[in-house]
Amino acid sequence: MNERSNIRDVAERAGVSVKTVSRVLNDHPYVREETRRKVDEAMRALDFRPSIAARILSGAKSNQLALIYDNHSPYYMHQVQTGCWERCHEEKVRLLAQPVVVTDEDVGEQVRGLVGETHVDGVVLSSPVTDCVPVLRALEALGTPFVRISPGTNHALSSSVFMDDVQAADDMTTYLLNLGHRRIAFIKGHPNHMASDERLYGYRRALDRVGVPFEPELVADGEFDFDSGCKAGELFLKLPDPPTAVFASNDDMAAGVLAVAHDQGLDLPGELSVVGFDDTTLARTVWPPLTTIHQPMFDLAYTATSLLLSGEFAHRRLDHRLVERASAAPPRRRKEKK
Repeated sequence: MNERSNIRDVAERAGVSVKTVSRVLNDHPYVREETRRKVDEAMRALDFRPSIAARILSGAKSNQLALIYDNHSPYYMHQVQTGCWERCHEEKVRLLAQPVVVTDEDVGEQVRGLVGETHVDGVVLSSPVTDCVPVLRALEALGTPFVRISPGTNHALSSSVFMDDVQAADDMTTYLLNLGHRRIAFIKGHPNHMASDERLYGYRRALDRVGVPFEPELVADGEFDFDSGCKAGELFLKLPDPPTAVFASNDDMAAGVLAVAHDQGLDLPGELSVVGFDDTTLARTVWPPLTTIHQPMFDLAYTATSLLLSGEFAHRRLDHRLVERASAAPPRRRKEKK
């Protein structure tokens, strides 16, 4: 898109008024076919794609965007919703937040119905909806603009914003290795999220780089929720040679591990280091406060909404950072239970 081209440039090139161009954009029925053809040719020549914001201002749209999500962490989704809402608020656009279940057989029809009933001007998709084929097909068939947060597949399909999950997991694992840990357990994220595999890969890459063997018994399934963190923590702590550190793929699961460790009377972080991923408000309220990866959830959502409103086709990678708090320390021998 040529950012310097605007509706006035199109009008001048087509030899018509700005109001006529607006009527063509609005698919007004009372526009001669020859005039419509001239305007379409001018827009193609200028690589002009009207932004959603511009259409809203012209009265051509519903003044509404939708955020569609399926995520098990309320802390994560609060940040995503707030980021979308903040950007919409700046443009005086309403935001509809709609949860779905990506495994539902009719999820594509649900999204088709949502767009048809609300006439939203565009959609922000949060993971794992970002890679849900029925949803993507429905939006493409409807011609509804959409931007994806952290897609794992088909990046050419739409604009997107993301962070480097592989490098972030590598950074956290390396941090634990540098503290002296060698038996580092890992809790995977929900299988519907592409980021889950990427974080596992980052964990394994960091181990491989320093020659620490990968041990399948130190990896547990998770679902990005507190309960799955508890189950994984219980599993790890029952091992004959339990880990000295646990890296959970999100803060909710890390909180579950902390709860189990407290119940078993472990000294934290002396006998067990626990780290997370996301840096939600939960990370600062548990004890000890979590060392975690700060995922810029608010900024990802804010940037995705900005791309949607502008009509720009782009892929934006945002930076992560490791936040040190009190839940990780060098390993020491665990006390024998009496």
